[in-house]
Amino acid sequence: MNLVAAYLRELGTAAVAGWNRFWFLPRDVGTLAVIRICAGAMLFYTHLVWTKELDAFFGPDGFVPAAAAESFYTAIGTSPRYALSYLWYVESPGVLWTLHIAGLVVLGLFTLGLFTRTTAVLSFVVALSYVNRVPGTLFGLDQINLLLVSYLMLAPCGAAYSLDRRIAAWRHGAKYRGTELPPAPPSTAANVATRLIQLHMCVVYFFAGLGKLQGDTWWHGDALWGAAANLEYQTVDLTWLMDYPVLMAVLSQATAYWELTFCVLIWPRLTRPLVMLFAVPLHLGIGLCLGLMTFGLIMPIGIASFVEPWLTRRLLEPAEAGQGRGGERPAHPPVPRTPIGEGETPSRRRPKKAS
Repeated sequence: MNLVAAYLRELGTAAVAGWNRFWFLPRDVGTLAVIRICAGAMLFYTHLVWTKELDAFFGPDGFVPAAAAESFYTAIGTSPRYALSYLWYVESPGVLWTLHIAGLVVLGLFTLGLFTRTTAVLSFVVALSYVNRVPGTLFGLDQINLLLVSYLMLAPCGAAYSLDRRIAAWRHGAKYRGTELPPAPPSTAANVATRLIQLHMCVVYFFAGLGKLQGDTWWHGDALWGAAANLEYQTVDLTWLMDYPVLMAVLSQATAYWELTFCVLIWPRLTRPLVMLFAVPLHLGIGLCLGLMTFGLIMPIGIASFVEPWLTRRLLEPAEAGQGRGGERPAHPPVPRTPIGEGETPSRRRPKKAS
């Protein structure tokens, strides 16, 4: 019984320590800052596109009047009052255009990292308002946009590669080609936000894989051929692939297996690069061949949350620019000490001879 009790105590202690290490170990914000730039640029672009037909979609006499959008929510059993959007209350074209331009300014400032704490929250409000006002246009791109910005606003994602950082250096009298500004300290909030993005991406891919299992074409291996031969989305003529049915079958089933196993294989250090590498041709292929470039780009941005911050720093802040590109020194977080048996080996130090 003593052995069982000791085992259970050790198991509980290890589980609590692992849980705390996974969620609450402070993390450098380098990777989150890059995600902020990429996701913010995508948000700015996708909302800039609305400018072309702003009145037609959001105006009182547009394609989807407020009453029609409200009836959509009622039809699916959801009260419109839960679909938060400041655009519900806009009835004047002048007010609509003013809010639209103001929203673009907010998204632009968020991308550049100016007043990031505030503009991150406002960017979430802007993106949510547009999505809820015209639910018929909701697309996977909008969902991933909201996913990323909702978690980015929880973390100090403007603490690196941002105008906020440059202003902080200027206030401290640092010159970017001279005096260095130390990087922002690791943050628990940055780790929590990163973990939330990572787990959410795992959920997205797992259920995408489950959805594919419900279609016969994925089991038969001709699902990708159906996408390649679809003239509605086709931007590149891929009909020549009909001469390679085995290749199409392998790619179809590899895609389904990759999505199903993403949530497992993305965590081990050795398999993570392979999983991330497969995502590049998959999503860029969707973008280039099916005309869904924005969607093909936003998914790798979410997957980038699995890139360790030290690697981000090393790629963006090479050693020869160590004098402080952007006023920041490349940060290499210390490796936490762990008990033997949890990833570290004992040091090869010779034992001292007894005197």
